[in-house]
Amino acid sequence: MTKLVTIFGGSGFVGRYIARRMAKEGWRVRVAVRNHNEATFVRPYGAVGQVEPVFCNIRDDASVASVMGGADAVVNCVGVLAETGRNTFSAVQSEGAERVARLAAAAGIGRMVHISAIGADADAASEYAKTKAAGEAGVLAHMPNAVILRPSVVFGAEDEFFNRFAGMSRFGPILPVVGADTMFQPVYVDDVAAAAVQGVLGQADAGVYELGGPDVASFRDLMQTMLGIVRRRRLILNIPFFAAKIMAWGFKAASVGSLGIIKAPITKDQVANLAVDNVVADGARGFEALGIRPTSLAVVLPDYLWRFRPSGQYDAIIESAKNLRNS
Repeated sequence: MTKLVTIFGGSGFVGRYIARRMAKEGWRVRVAVRNHNEATFVRPYGAVGQVEPVFCNIRDDASVASVMGGADAVVNCVGVLAETGRNTFSAVQSEGAERVARLAAAAGIGRMVHISAIGADADAASEYAKTKAAGEAGVLAHMPNAVILRPSVVFGAEDEFFNRFAGMSRFGPILPVVGADTMFQPVYVDDVAAAAVQGVLGQADAGVYELGGPDVASFRDLMQTMLGIVRRRRLILNIPFFAAKIMAWGFKAASVGSLGIIKAPITKDQVANLAVDNVVADGARGFEALGIRPTSLAVVLPDYLWRFRPSGQYDAIIESAKNLRNS
């Protein structure tokens, strides 16, 4: 019988790539998500019935247990960048991760892959990083043979990093950033998925892997790279951390006062995260231990950032026409 994997958050940015790869491996894939009606796009990843979205609330034991029936492995991709309602950092990234591991162990499921993040640290200044560390501890307490992946900032066609700032670059001559000198090691989403698949298939040793791409650069330099690709000239303005904290407080007050209608573009917790370098630690196991050669930014970014160029898909044609007129 074909093996089955349950992927919590399998329709999210990273999860969908894992789901696609697991389908190609011939596995049945159960995509556990909060809104399965919005996850129907995963069905064509495999043959009819091979990939199925199902409802799951990661905050509820019965809901989590119900989507594990018959599974041979589980992958947890659920995480939040900002808290909304009951989906707090603690409820999702700490308690939720522990719940998946505890119920997987009780069900006799042999393999688990957990997506965490570089910077996970019980002593961190941000709740995001603290709860990522707590989630890892909870997973290992119940599934000591789990594979834990800690990616740096993840990039790809659906990312919320380069797409966000490329979109901002269309408005005005200034591109504001917080933590311009903070270092990052962006990792391609499908490389993270390839690592996760190795964990599911038992091709990776248990333990923690820190995943970073071949490019290590400051936030400012990453924005310069992005601006070069979208062919826009902008002044990158570094917002000091003290000012960013004040702004974050103001945005939160506006969001609360508007009953959530106004969305905070940055939170106090995100400011705390941006003060810490986000790169693979010296001596950490990573892609090399998995035999995966990570993909560089230059190979992927132009494939999806072209839409932010002044003339979009026609930008190259217009430039070529200018060259003909000048020749």
